[in-house]
Amino acid sequence: MAHKVFIDGAAGTTGLEINDRLAGRSEFELLVLDDDKRKDPAARREALHEADFAILCLHDDAARQAVELAEGSKVRIIDASTAHRTAPGWVYGFPEVSGHELVAQAGRVSNPGCYSTGFIALVAPLVRAGLLPADWPYCCNAVSGYSGGGKALIARFEEDRDIAWRGYALGLGHKHVPEMQARCGLVHAPLFTPAVIPAHRGMVVEVPLQLSAMQSAGTPEAMHEWLANFYSSSPVVHMGKVPEDGEILLRASSAATDRMELFVLPDADGSQVRLVAVLDNLGKGAGGAAVQSLNLMAGCAETAGLRL
Repeated sequence: MAHKVFIDGAAGTTGLEINDRLAGRSEFELLVLDDDKRKDPAARREALHEADFAILCLHDDAARQAVELAEGSKVRIIDASTAHRTAPGWVYGFPEVSGHELVAQAGRVSNPGCYSTGFIALVAPLVRAGLLPADWPYCCNAVSGYSGGGKALIARFEEDRDIAWRGYALGLGHKHVPEMQARCGLVHAPLFTPAVIPAHRGMVVEVPLQLSAMQSAGTPEAMHEWLANFYSSSPVVHMGKVPEDGEILLRASSAATDRMELFVLPDADGSQVRLVAVLDNLGKGAGGAAVQSLNLMAGCAETAGLRL
């Protein structure tokens, strides 16, 4: 019997991406509300109580409301909003870091933020291994395709072709910072500087490190080896190979993917290093991650429906 899945917020960017990955899969039956019922609490409650799984592609307040509407039901929830990413009782939906079995058995899963996914993939394993200190004041620089900003930002970029770079969160209060700090076990919140570029999808997240100023950091070689071993069994996260021309490119024409590639890029003497993650903000950074968690929770093959 197929698992019933309700995507609350299915008309949004992330919801559409998830829908694409579930299309044609016999393991799941999608529960779909008519357009005039999509924001009706009674209709949403009925769908949540009928579903085996619900994926919330909503803003934070609506996601919290959905969880309240689901009270008393059997539904297992994956929340793609920010609302529950550091909340007690919720499993963080990054199985490579949180643990596959923990995600598979969870009743409540918080889908990671797109930028957070790159930062955590790089930093969390190295902090756990003692190759990076937990009390260092980390910086993180990142650029993303404009699709991560939702329909309004998509329209803005596609209507105004003169925008080449959009820096935001200038007050250093980006909503992904709490999960970046919590999921890496850091003493200090990282200084995070995100920007959006004129590409529909794609993302580069970078953590530059002055290793010569860190007393307890490992070498770049040790970091690369540890990350390679840590993700060696992952079908989604891989260590990337730096092209011979020494450049990493993010193309506006890049196809959708649920892969993520990590790089450890040292200088000649190993006193400095750039940790870099390249991913699709709509893939492993959003819809792909949600489907990966759904697969595990439903007992399906982890990569079913993913674009790898």
